Amino acid sequence: MWKESVDYLIYDVFNMQGHLGEAINFFIYDTIKIWFLLITIIFVVSYLRTHFNTEYVRAYLQDKPPFFGNVLASLFGIITPFCSCSAIPLFLGFIQARIPLGVTFSFLISSPLNNEIAIALLFGIFGWKITAIYIGCGLLVSILGGYLIGRMKMEKYILLDVTPMDGELDEVKIKLTFKERVKEASDYTVDIFKKIYIYVLIGVGIGAIIHGYIPADFIATYTGADNPFAVLLAVLMGIPMYSNAAGVMPLVEVLVDKGMLLGTALAFMMAVTALSLPEAMILKRIIDVKLIALFFGIVGIGIIGVGYLFNFIL
Repeated sequence: MWKESVDYLIYDVFNMQGHLGEAINFFIYDTIKIWFLLITIIFVVSYLRTHFNTEYVRAYLQDKPPFFGNVLASLFGIITPFCSCSAIPLFLGFIQARIPLGVTFSFLISSPLNNEIAIALLFGIFGWKITAIYIGCGLLVSILGGYLIGRMKMEKYILLDVTPMDGELDEVKIKLTFKERVKEASDYTVDIFKKIYIYVLIGVGIGAIIHGYIPADFIATYTGADNPFAVLLAVLMGIPMYSNAAGVMPLVEVLVDKGMLLGTALAFMMAVTALSLPEAMILKRIIDVKLIALFFGIVGIGIIGVGYLFNFIL
């Protein structure tokens, strides 16, 4: 219904045709669609999140077997709406809580890759099958990446003197009424939306320009099936950039429409959200460059593998 209404408004009421009409049509329709999905999904996940808090998760992860901890930390990343940089404070909290280093890295990888914003946008644009495969691949990268880092015993490369918490963490449970949970979820949704809506506008705006004015053949030539290095190039291009899923997902949609293979586009998105130069600069104050290089290397290889896997099976 939205699509038909926007088409009628642009093409019939305002009589906009050609490249300009296509660009404006894309901008209006995708902005409405993405905003609606974000508000809906964030509210649902935020409501579910009111049943526990970070302290409870940290307490539960404490003293769990490493691989089991990697799985739980990766799953926890799904319900935390953090970009690669904003996940770092909780990453430090995990270290302070004596949670194994590999487990903390599983969270640091999973949070920007698999948060509810990325899932909501993927579902709205590509459907549940692609979303399910993406979540599975993102979890695989975060679980195995964190596990490998943990196995390499890299604790000596933590630069900060983090004072361990004394005693055992308590499993702090939240006791709220239904009305209080709804209010908290609503307030949180509004707060998150205020922080990211501008990124949606910027991302959709750039996507609209590409959609309306850049020929499909141009993109397909360099990132299509004929280029075996397309995924690798997409990841290398994504690392210098910095954005969250709300900003980069509209670009992914347009690039796929223009002929870029889905796996290549998703690898680009994963590199932008999970690996970024600003993240490396912040981490440099916390951990040694050798550990940062290991982290980027393992995650980068995992993302490249996911990109080629998507291109192969789809």
